[in-house]
Amino acid sequence: MSLVLSFLAGVFGANATPHFIKGITKECFPCVFGSGPLVNLVAGWAMYVIAALTAVAADMTAHPVPAFSAAAAGVLAMGVFHATIGAFGRGRAASSSGS
Repeated sequence: MSLVLSFLAGVFGANATPHFIKGITKECFPCVFGSGPLVNLVAGWAMYVIAALTAVAADMTAHPVPAFSAAAAGVLAMGVFHATIGAFGRGRAASSSGS
């Protein structure tokens, strides 16, 4: 159970980052609750809180190497998601500017 919770902590922490950044830079970004900056700021903050609580519940200090590996895999999985499909499948349309 510790590995699953560690993985989820990584997923939530990584997913919080783009939402939080778009919120503090006053940019719109797709979110299940809306796409406005304030919605994204709050959603990102909430995901950071959930990630922290999940990491605590995982008791990552009991098995630090496997727990860190699971969390890193969660971060990588969410990073790959955002870099390819993107939120709501809009990854390719936003990248047409030449990157």
